[in-house]
Parts: sequence; C-alpha cells; structure tokens
Amino acid sequence: MARSDPTWITDSTALRALAHPLRWQLVQLFDLEPTMTATRCAELTGESVGTCSYHLNTLARYGFIEPASASNGREKPWRSASHDISWRAGGEGLDDEGAMAAVALSDVAMDDLAGQLKAWFRRRSREAPEWADATGLSEAVAYVTPEELADLTRELRELANRFDERARDASKRPPGARPARIITSTSLRRSAEEDGSGA
Repeated sequence: MARSDPTWITDSTALRALAHPLRWQLVQLFDLEPTMTATRCAELTGESVGTCSYHLNTLARYGFIEPASASNGREKPWRSASHDISWRAGGEGLDDEGAMAAVALSDVAMDDLAGQLKAWFRRRSREAPEWADATGLSEAVAYVTPEELADLTRELRELANRFDERARDASKRPPGARPARIITSTSLRRSAEEDGSGA
C-alpha cells in the first residue's frame, strides 16, 4: 500500500510480523473500516475473537495499528497507525534476514491480491453494469530505460493515490462512493532467452 512518498519498512521483525496472512488481511480491512474491535474483525474474517485479538495486539506491537480510543471495559477499538506500508524485497536498508522477511511478506501480499482479484472477476457479472463497466485489467510490455521506468512507476503511484484523502476522511466521499482497489505494478519481464522457452 505504497503512497507517493513512502517510508520503507526495514526492520526484519516488523516485516516478519506482517508476513502472516491473517495479519495482512486485518491491516487491509482498516482501509475499509477506520476503527475495528476484535469482535468486528472476527465477523469479517471468520476467525475467532481470541485469534483476532492476538493478531491485533501483534500488529500494534510493531506500530501498524494503535488504540482508537479508551477501552469501554469490554473491547478495545483499534485504528490504522499509518496509511503507508511499504517495503523492498532485497532492496536497500535490508540485511539478509530482512530481505528474506520482505520476500515472505511480498508472497503473502501477492497471494492476497490474487485471491481478491479472482473473487472480483467471479462476482463481476452480478454487479450493476455501471460498476462492472467502470473496472478493468490491462497489461502492456514497454521497452524502457531505468530512468523512464522509475518515472512511470512514480506517475502511476501518484495517479492511483489521487483519492487518498477520501480513504482517511469519510466526510470527503461523494454520495454513492464505494471502495475500489487500484493496483499499479511495474516489473521487469524476462526475455525469451532468459526464460529458455523461446516464447
């Protein structure tokens, strides 16, 4: 969930803490509901309240979420501590242990993303046409220099984040607005020679 000027997570223990499918799912849910209790998380994930409470406390320990207000004596409401969770798999600022943790987190995030995309395309035909027709998936191959690719990555990130303010402040959302997943990705494609496939 990178923003236009991300702060990179470089602590290997924090990366490992987030590289858990349920913890990653919980962090993602805070984009949809600004505050949640363990009970609400259990309703949304199908896990037990105790399990959700344990993982929420782990996320809080590493600074990903924080108490939203004082406990009412029964349950503690939580909120996201940051809308910026960014990491580099094997990039600068990571030792070997951190690089391994970052790869594990990337795997969890990509598995979750693939699952959500598949779920969307399975239910797309049941959505109102104006919503279904407003979505899309595209792929392109571009021959670019490192500088051009860096510029493109930055521009796509800025475009994807144009509605960030609405995620943080519900009062800024127009009537009828719904949460939409906007995905940007730039990566190097292996050549046919590198693949050894000739395709």
